[in-house]
Amino acid sequence: MKTLLITGGYGFIGSHFIRLLRHERPHWRIVNLDLLTYAGDIDNLAGLNFTPDDSVYRFFRCDIADSSLVRQIFETERPDGLVNFAAETHVDRSLLNSAPFVRTNIEGVRVLLDVATQYGTRFLQVSTDEVYGSLAPDEAAFSEDSPLNPNSPYAASKAAADLMIRAYHRSYGLPTLITRCGNNYGPYQFPEKFLPLFITNALDDQPLPLYGDGKQIRDWIYAEDHARAVLHVLEHGLPGEIYNVSANGEKTNQFMAEWVLNILGKPRQLLRHVEDRPGHDRRYSLDASKIRNLGWQPSISLEQGLSTTIDWYRSQRAWWERIKSGEYRKYYSEMYGQRLKFEA
Repeated sequence: MKTLLITGGYGFIGSHFIRLLRHERPHWRIVNLDLLTYAGDIDNLAGLNFTPDDSVYRFFRCDIADSSLVRQIFETERPDGLVNFAAETHVDRSLLNSAPFVRTNIEGVRVLLDVATQYGTRFLQVSTDEVYGSLAPDEAAFSEDSPLNPNSPYAASKAAADLMIRAYHRSYGLPTLITRCGNNYGPYQFPEKFLPLFITNALDDQPLPLYGDGKQIRDWIYAEDHARAVLHVLEHGLPGEIYNVSANGEKTNQFMAEWVLNILGKPRQLLRHVEDRPGHDRRYSLDASKIRNLGWQPSISLEQGLSTTIDWYRSQRAWWERIKSGEYRKYYSEMYGQRLKFEA
């Protein structure tokens, strides 16, 4: 039986990955490390029916920057592989306070690398296209050999982690892998992110705060397709390699916002152009030929995925209404309150 340690398994993409494993690798033993910060939610694995004495699942509430606890878990669980989804991920929050991003995305990765090196554990880092920086509309897509030019504290923290991972492979021979993916969407995504924010606001007839002119281009991929790509790289990727993950879903933010309104039958007047955020990357685009040559292909179209996602948020109002209260209200007011008063 393979034992796989997954960090951030109660987060958005991590929970999709665990669901995929439960369905397609049911005999693998899963060790889930998650600190259960604001974006981690035990309900994200609802329906999988894990029990405290489940032989194929264990959960530890753990800060990946806690070296002592991480070492203890490695010693008792002896994982064959590690997939790191644990991260602070929201660009807007990194602009408000970069400290948690440095702790989790850099120091936490260093701790995981040190312990994985001690045990010789196969290590897969889930990174992001944002490490490459921004493209002009007519520039060719980023390849794995493109230089790293991060433009936000979040992106810089992920780029730093990627470089640490490269160094541990070169210096210590650790079997490492890195995946870099575009903008994920799907069920269970925390509603601070673009699509769930706009979907849930539209369902409540609230404004959709669109940064700047809305012509920023993002490369969209359904979370399940991303999860399958991570599993494919884990099983078939070559140590030391990086793999871009893309479903060729490039659309402007304004196009996506208007698409959401059309599907929900909501008026376009809900769309509000607001002051742009600092350092906002204009375009992301990934050349994913390397992972496609490895045998992975996306299976869910943007049209199908968006329809499924909107249906999920329609039917799971209790899930996101609970989240969009308390601390979330404070964050939302801080990010958008003044912007909505003075529209761009």
